[in-house]
Amino acid sequence: MNIPDLPNYHALAILLITVLALYLFRRDSIPLETSSLAVIAILCVMFSVFPFYIDGEHFEPSTLFFGFGHEALVTVCALMIIGHGIVRTGALEPIGRYLAKLWKISPALSLLLTLILAGVLSAFINNTPVVVLLLPILISVSLRNKTDASPMLLPMGLATLVGGMATTIGTSTNLLVVSIAKNMGSVEFGLFDFVQPALIASLVAIIYLWLIAPKLLPSRTPLMPDTSPRLFSAYLNISEESNVNEKTIAEIIAMTDGQLKIESIQRGKDNRNIIPLPDTILKVGDRLKVHDYPDRLKEFETVLGATLFSGLHKVSDEHPLKADEQTLAEIVIIAGSGIEGKTLQQAHFIQKYAISVVALHRAGKAMEIGRSSIGDTKLKIGDVLLVQGKTEQIHLLKSKKGFLTIDGAEALPQTSKAPIALGTLLAVVASSALGLLPIEISSIVGVLILLATKCLNWEEASSALSTQVILIVAASLALGSAMMITGGAEYIAQVFVAVSFGLPPGGVIAALMLLLAILTNIVSNNAAAVIGTPIAISVASQLNLPAEPFILAVLFGANLSYATPMAYKTNLLVMNAGGYQFSDFMRVGIPLILLMWVTLSFLLSFLYL
Repeated sequence: MNIPDLPNYHALAILLITVLALYLFRRDSIPLETSSLAVIAILCVMFSVFPFYIDGEHFEPSTLFFGFGHEALVTVCALMIIGHGIVRTGALEPIGRYLAKLWKISPALSLLLTLILAGVLSAFINNTPVVVLLLPILISVSLRNKTDASPMLLPMGLATLVGGMATTIGTSTNLLVVSIAKNMGSVEFGLFDFVQPALIASLVAIIYLWLIAPKLLPSRTPLMPDTSPRLFSAYLNISEESNVNEKTIAEIIAMTDGQLKIESIQRGKDNRNIIPLPDTILKVGDRLKVHDYPDRLKEFETVLGATLFSGLHKVSDEHPLKADEQTLAEIVIIAGSGIEGKTLQQAHFIQKYAISVVALHRAGKAMEIGRSSIGDTKLKIGDVLLVQGKTEQIHLLKSKKGFLTIDGAEALPQTSKAPIALGTLLAVVASSALGLLPIEISSIVGVLILLATKCLNWEEASSALSTQVILIVAASLALGSAMMITGGAEYIAQVFVAVSFGLPPGGVIAALMLLLAILTNIVSNNAAAVIGTPIAISVASQLNLPAEPFILAVLFGANLSYATPMAYKTNLLVMNAGGYQFSDFMRVGIPLILLMWVTLSFLLSFLYL
């Protein structure tokens, strides 16, 4: 085994920055957006302070910003908007309605059709809308039939990842790999050019997810096993013996360390309502309407020396606290909510929707925070809020963009614009498949159609975009470009070829795919794909073999995001909705990775070598 000589200093520096980038992308304590921006800044500063010359010409550091205008990023953003339009218009609602009816007839067959449907839809649109469509259906089925939802939710989520491999637009990872290969003058892939190996492997995966995966998953308790209300309305009656007579509202709130929240004050025999201003002075006979947890209400009663009433009766075993016909619901934070990265207080969530947040679940379990701290916790995509409010307020929240109600009580909205949105998606796909327009142009035209026909407005379109996706793609493209220009990618390829010396071409392809599969479950799949693509092309060149199977090994390997909940954003949605643990993803995902790795490695060798 002949290890190649070390490359130039710039290439070595880029390799070190790549290791740093992979480390930063993995850190949960640092926002991915910040890590991505840091990578771009470090690269630009390095090439500014230490100039690099290519054939005597100075490499301009500002060219590393090209990722922000790259056709792959433009296409990713346009397709995210189109996918959001599909959801907002309810274009997929009829599919969900018929699927829900089928579950009543044959659950086993319905699960198979659900997995196939999830895979097919994800081949053409972002898989997040597909998961948003199917999650409520599956949870509703489990609630109605009083069965466990865990054997259904995770297989469905993984089926969307499997289906996304089939076309160039199935995932942002596919678009990046295809675009980089085209830009390097290596291979230009059409929309369905690698559908054959992807389809065969997908059939194997669907059979596994249908028959085997549900048996590997233990029963998991849902996040909301008890549907009874947690918050209660009551009145604190101020008597002559109370120690808050003639005190202001501000003073008594201070006595409860700021925890007391008074909705209104009833005064006099006619029970007229008084606004609880800070300088309002309390009098004997006043009734303070409050809304809180039972233990906290009893604490207020003791601290204020007041008497706790439920309606017209003193709270007792015969007259318990009442919830005023309020209901509970679980709301998942998804892309487009506008509150990810903010606290509930910063988003004015409680005031805007007139509901209370009882608990916050993250990574499949309740966060160990005090109730008063929920409003100060920054929210992430995939977080589950257990909320309580009046039925009409819960229904209003369900209709808002960016929130997914996972109790399945409400059908998706369907509007008269649904056929336009669905037709636009079909036109975008067809025009690209037939070679009439490049996908980056047809997708932009599709966005324009949705805006012109008012399927979406600009606020909704912008909410569909993800700053995280934009920055990670731009940073990955900058890093990949720097690796190619400095020779870093060539050096890694030489090391890879030397290490895999003696392996047949099919073995090299399998090793490359396995390496990418490991990387994508640890760091960003987009970063893994962008770094891996130039290396794959260089490996193929050194072995004097066609580049297609090596590029596809990177593409497929970077899509095997099955083993960890952090590997892909929809994994987190499924994890929180189903109450899964980290080990559940490993229990189901690792065998699926190995199954897909073996299948795809054989197919790439058989079809392309």
